[in-house]
Amino acid sequence: MKNESLQSMKRLKLAGMASAYQAVLNLPANQHPAAHELIATLLDAEVQHRSLQKTQMFLRLSKLRYQATLSDIECSEARNLRPETLAFLAQESYLQRAENILITGPTGCGKSFLACALGHQACVLGYRTLYFNLSRLTEQIALARTDGTYVKWLNRMGKAQLIILDDMGLQPITQQVKLALLQILEDRYETASIIICSQLPVPMWYEYFAEPTLADAILDRIIPRAHRIELKGNSRRKNVKQLS
Repeated sequence: MKNESLQSMKRLKLAGMASAYQAVLNLPANQHPAAHELIATLLDAEVQHRSLQKTQMFLRLSKLRYQATLSDIECSEARNLRPETLAFLAQESYLQRAENILITGPTGCGKSFLACALGHQACVLGYRTLYFNLSRLTEQIALARTDGTYVKWLNRMGKAQLIILDDMGLQPITQQVKLALLQILEDRYETASIIICSQLPVPMWYEYFAEPTLADAILDRIIPRAHRIELKGNSRRKNVKQLS
């Protein structure tokens, strides 16, 4: 009977429950939990298993540049990053309110690493996340327009509850990308969040987008609902080279 129950759990794809039940069966009979305790244990195991599977799927699909977590982030006055700020971002309140995060600072100061750590945390919290640097975003927009899948691509972007756009400002932005970015932001306005990393200070973004009308439209959908993080300090890549 016990083996049949175990096989039934596996057939029903209750992998977490089956694993927990197998662990109980491996115990001496006098250590088996009571019926109501066993049910609670099996249900909890299945919930935990599915939550882990969902997190792993979101992390795989996110294409995060770095395997970073918030515990890897260094907070200090020199970096202009306080522990209270990181603690706030570790929660899901900004995601629930569809607020944005703008991370700026010099080359190598850890902008991308911080963004990926926030993306990892979002996946753990159950939020579908997508990471792009500007070059990759540009390529995907061009490809989608060429093969006629642009609308489908936009819909996929719209399903992400968090989008991370990295390296904004490193290269000129084309008219095609500006219009696509405006559409993405319009679809997400007050419904989903975006994290943007840039070497350019926020006041220079208007000049970067060049065209006043488009710049106004894009920035109006980013800045008013955004938390700003201005990282400081020397390149952390240089520090790694010196230690190696």
